[in-house]
Amino acid sequence: MKELRYLNKYFIKYKWRLLLGLLITVVARIFALIVPMKVGDIVNHVESRLNGSISEGEFESLLLNSILMIVGATLLSALFTFIMRQTIIVVSRYVEYDLKNEVFEHYEKLSLGFYKQNRTGDLMNRISEDVSKVRMYLGPALMYSTTTVTLFVVVLSYMIYQAPTLTLYAVAPLPVLSVLIYKLSAAIHKRSTIVQEYLSKLTTFTQESFSGISVIKAYGLEPRTNTEFVDLSEGSKQKNIDLAKVQALFFPLMMLLIGLSNILVIYIGGQQYVNNQIELGTVVEFLIYVNLLTWPVAIVGWVTSIVQQAEASQKRINDFLQVEPAIQNLNPAPSNIEGKIAFRNLSYTYPDTNITALKDVSFAINPGETLAIVGNTGSGKSTILELIGRLYDVEKGDLLIDNIPVKDLNLHSLRSSIGYVPQDAFLFSDTLSNNIKFGKEDATQDEIIQAAKNAAVHENIIGFTQGYETILGERGISLSGGQKQRVSIARAIIKDPQILLFDDCLSAVDTETEEEILQNLNRISSQKTTIIVSHRVSSAKNADKILVLEEGKIIQQGTHNELINQEGYYKDLYTKQLLEKEI
Repeated sequence: MKELRYLNKYFIKYKWRLLLGLLITVVARIFALIVPMKVGDIVNHVESRLNGSISEGEFESLLLNSILMIVGATLLSALFTFIMRQTIIVVSRYVEYDLKNEVFEHYEKLSLGFYKQNRTGDLMNRISEDVSKVRMYLGPALMYSTTTVTLFVVVLSYMIYQAPTLTLYAVAPLPVLSVLIYKLSAAIHKRSTIVQEYLSKLTTFTQESFSGISVIKAYGLEPRTNTEFVDLSEGSKQKNIDLAKVQALFFPLMMLLIGLSNILVIYIGGQQYVNNQIELGTVVEFLIYVNLLTWPVAIVGWVTSIVQQAEASQKRINDFLQVEPAIQNLNPAPSNIEGKIAFRNLSYTYPDTNITALKDVSFAINPGETLAIVGNTGSGKSTILELIGRLYDVEKGDLLIDNIPVKDLNLHSLRSSIGYVPQDAFLFSDTLSNNIKFGKEDATQDEIIQAAKNAAVHENIIGFTQGYETILGERGISLSGGQKQRVSIARAIIKDPQILLFDDCLSAVDTETEEEILQNLNRISSQKTTIIVSHRVSSAKNADKILVLEEGKIIQQGTHNELINQEGYYKDLYTKQLLEKEI
C-alpha cells in the first residue's frame, strides 16, 4: 500500500470527522451484539419454562423484557449505523473533491510538452475513474474494515468468555480464509492495473473519435472505426473477465468456510449441551454470532479487492502528480510588464520532436510598435509567440522583456499581460458572451459588444437567434472558421493587455473583413506591443517592422516599402498575392 500513503495528508486533514465516525462505528456494532445475547436468553427461558423451572408469569415477563431489549438495541444500532455512514462516507466525498482539484490544478501547471506526450482520454480517466476507485478505499473500505475489526474483537472476546472450546472450533476455518485472501490479492492488484489501462485506451479512442467525427464521416470510415472500437472493447472485456474470475472466488470460498463453522458449532456445541457443559441458548447464540461474522468475513475479500484497485489507481495518479512542470515560476513577486521585447541570438529545438525551430534569431520591438512575421509553414513563426508567452523555455540565447530575462519575470504577471490568439482558435462549449469574457471575467455587456465590434464579429452574433447568449457546440463547432477566429480576437482585445500576439488568426476571413479588423487593431494597439504572424502581405504591410523567416532564420527584415523594393521572399509573396487579387 505504499502508493496509498500519499493520501495520509487527507486522513490528517479530516482526522476529527474520521475519529468520530470510527467511534460511532464501534458503538453501533456493540449495540448490534445485544441481539444474539437476548435471543440466547429467550431460548434458555423457553427451555426453563418447558422444564417447569419458572412460572408462566415469570416467563412472559422475561420474554417481554428480552424482546424490548432486542427492539431497542436494533433501533439504536440502525441509528448509529446511519450516523456512521454520514461521517465516514461524507469524508470520502470530501477527499474525492480535494484530490480531483489537486490533480486538475497540477494538470494546469504542466507544460505543453506533457500534453503532447499524453492522450486526453488517459488524463480524463485518471481524474475520474481512478479517483473514484481511490474514494472507495477512503470511504466504504475504511468503514467496513472498522466494522469487521470491531465485530471480531468484541464477538470473539465474548465467545471465548462463554465457551472457549466451542469458539476455537467456530473460528478454525478463518486462518485458511486469510491465506486464500493473501494469495488472491496479488492477482487482483495486477489485473486491476491492466483493466484501468484498457479503460484509458477506450476513453482516449472514443474522445478522439467524437472530436474527429466530421473527418470520419467525410472519409466514410465509420465501419473501420467501429471495427477498431470493437477490437479494443473486446480486449477490455477479456481483461475485466479475467479480473472478475479472480474476484468471483472470494464469496464461494467464504460461504464454504462459514458453512463449515456452522457445522462445527452445531456438532461440537450439541455434544457439549448433551454433556451439560453449556446451555442450549449458548449454542443458538454461537450460531447467530458465526453468521453475524459472515458478512464481515465476506467484506474482508471485498475490501481487499477495493484496496488493491485503489492502490493500482493511486499509482497511476501519482505517476502524473510526480511530474514536475517544465515551466517554473522562479519569481513569486509580481512583475510590471511594459512590453519591450528583444531576442538575442536565440535558438530553440523542440525536445519531443528534436526539430530546430529557431536558429540564431535576433530582433527587438518597443512598446507601441507592431511587428509582423511572415514565412513558409514550419519556418518558426509560431515558436516565437510561444516563447514570448513562456509556453516553452529558451534553451540557447536570450529572450528579454523590458530588458529582463523572461525566466526572471513572474509567470502569472507575464501571461496576464499577454493577449494571445492561437492559429487554431479554440472556443468553449458555452455562450458567445462567456467565450469573449474569458479574456476578462468581470467585463460588462458594453465591453463585450465593443470587443466584438472591433473584431468585426458583432453583426454575425446579433444575427443568431439567441445573440450573445447563443451556446456553442464543442470547440465552437457551430461557428465558421472565420467567426471562430474573430471571437478569439475579441477575447484577446477585451483583456486590454500590454502585449498582443496574433498567430495567423485572419487566415479564414475575407480581405474586406481583414482590413476592417486591422484598422481597429491599429487604433486600439497604439500603446501596446503587437506581433502579427501571417501568410498574407495585407496583414503585414502596415507593421512598423516585418521579419521574414525561413527554416528558423531571419532572411529579411524591414518595413513594407523597404522589402518590396528588395529581391527576395517578401517581394515574391507580394507580387503573387497582388496578382491573385487582380485575378
